[in-house]
Amino acid sequence: MKSFHAGAFGALLAGGVAIGFAGIFMRLSDVNPIASAFWRMLLAAPLLWAWALATARADRAAGLRTGLTTVAALSGLFFGIELGIWHLSLHYTTVANATLLSNLAPLFIALWLWLAHGERFSRGFLGGMALALTGAVVLIGPSATGGGTHLLGDGLGLLSTTFYAAYQLVVKDARATYSTARLMAWSTSVTALVLLPFALWMPGPFWPAEAAGWLPLLGLALIAQIGGQTVIAYAFAHLPASLASVSLLVQPLTAAIAALAIFGERIGPWQLAGAALLLCGIYFSKRGHT
Repeated sequence: MKSFHAGAFGALLAGGVAIGFAGIFMRLSDVNPIASAFWRMLLAAPLLWAWALATARADRAAGLRTGLTTVAALSGLFFGIELGIWHLSLHYTTVANATLLSNLAPLFIALWLWLAHGERFSRGFLGGMALALTGAVVLIGPSATGGGTHLLGDGLGLLSTTFYAAYQLVVKDARATYSTARLMAWSTSVTALVLLPFALWMPGPFWPAEAAGWLPLLGLALIAQIGGQTVIAYAFAHLPASLASVSLLVQPLTAAIAALAIFGERIGPWQLAGAALLLCGIYFSKRGHT
């Protein structure tokens, strides 16, 4: 059995926490939801390309790809669709709901790995995944029955998770032939191109109204994209896709805590219990893979 990479697992959790703030920054921005996703990509891209170009010689020496390939383009396409749907869902439901529903990817990933690759999972991992998903559902349960626009937002969040699962699987495959820097530079650029026409078409401002309006967008770029997705892409090269996906359920917990602190979105006793179950589930999933 391949040895467990503790550093990559720590990086994965840190990246998940960073992405948990994406919904907060999006809510604080004054541009339309798709535009906020576009600016997240566009503002991150120059820094990612500077990193990719700085490591180009090392990539070539290691025999890694540097050009745009189908797998890199697909990572950007799937992420662009997921982000567009997810950012839209944030306008109709709570930050915690949208974040959770877009992170039900472990179910789809485990199913795909079983059907397409015949992968078998230990009972410890499956139990941990079930526990984590149960905890995540309990965490956001009180707002899931809100009806009205909540149901629309929750439906959009659930739809986005299928594309997030596809994105994670593609990134996992791409990391076998790309460095983190080069893959994320390509993926982020493609995602920006996918989002641009929809950001321009959607009602609401495309540009921030004033200079301070760029701060949430910079937060999205630096914390959620570079500090979150880029760190996660690194971790995906060293961890099983199934474990990585379950561990990313730390995102709704982060979102719920941040939303409580900033927006006053209440966390009751049941949600606290859900948070505890979620963390226990991640722990047992990790043990099932070590």
